[in-house]
Amino acid sequence: MNDKPLNVLQFICSTGFYGAERWILALCKNTSKTDCIYSLAVTDEPETKDLELVKQFSKDCGDTVALPMNNKFDFAVVSKLAQHIIDNKIDVIHTHGYKSDIIGILAAKKAKIPVVVTPHGFENADDFKLRLFINLGNFMMKFATKVVPLSPALMDDCKKLGVKSAKLEYIQNGVDLSEVEYARDNEPAAEKNKFRVGFIGQMISRKNILDLLDVFAQVHKKYKDVELVMLGDGDERSKLEEYANTLACKSDIHFLGYRNDRLAYLKSFDIFAMTSTLEGIPRCLMEACAMGIPVVSYDIDGVDQLITHNETGLLAPLYDKDALIELFSEVYENKEKALTLGDNANKYVNEHYSGSRMAKEYLTLFNNLINEKA
Repeated sequence: MNDKPLNVLQFICSTGFYGAERWILALCKNTSKTDCIYSLAVTDEPETKDLELVKQFSKDCGDTVALPMNNKFDFAVVSKLAQHIIDNKIDVIHTHGYKSDIIGILAAKKAKIPVVVTPHGFENADDFKLRLFINLGNFMMKFATKVVPLSPALMDDCKKLGVKSAKLEYIQNGVDLSEVEYARDNEPAAEKNKFRVGFIGQMISRKNILDLLDVFAQVHKKYKDVELVMLGDGDERSKLEEYANTLACKSDIHFLGYRNDRLAYLKSFDIFAMTSTLEGIPRCLMEACAMGIPVVSYDIDGVDQLITHNETGLLAPLYDKDALIELFSEVYENKEKALTLGDNANKYVNEHYSGSRMAKEYLTLFNNLINEKA
């Protein structure tokens, strides 16, 4: 270790308060300030005003800065970020997300410091312009000092994208579950009158929420006392709300947006549902496991790191909506099994996904990069 604390900048082009944002907080909260001083940089864009991440980071972790952007892909921000790095004597920059990776890697090269990229999952967006920038972000990873994916599947994805094995390092994902554990043991759940199927996360294409709506519509035909509650926001929300309004069960589908009381809602879920087609290791899923909520999901890479079928949750083949309907019914009709699945998931995530262990491994990585540079 170095004689003085490292000065590490977390950089993200945030659009809300989702898995990556909570992951940054977990990393920083679990690191002693005698070992590492974390700061945060975000881009200042019209849709990023009043970010919850900035509020919580300022309160619990360290200094923050917002870098003005004249448009969604303003590359003038590279020089602003590089100057911030130089002025604040940043030792390492740590980036999250394709746009943050592009800007962060270019700024790190300009400021001549190591840059660590942590892929949280790869997008499969349909928008052509967005796809171009995602591809550029994937390409830029090859120029990072280290790329540290959150799951073995993401490690394989990075290799397919051309990232050399020497640049790759795997650190098992971890989260700060103390907030969830406190809510589980001490705080009341959100009120409800029906069996509640729930989802928390971004409303973007890879979350495949249309499948969840279709599955719920069929479940609702079987059991009238069920509702679907979804927390989160994103590019697809308006389209999803329009589609939900065409369904016979529309009065039992609730889009709540981002909520400060998400854990109270999570605690009220009878099922945590995921129909994603692509994931890293979803933080929302970890929180559901820590809360002891039975999980019903498609069986995809990343999800399978947390959920073993019939042990810590229930899994259906990708796109098999009929199988998913049967699994929803199984949880609805077998309360004892639901409780067992939730308890098993809670034990598993606490045993394998410690935030403090993850923070120590990142600290070792950062120190190694500084020593190699020296």
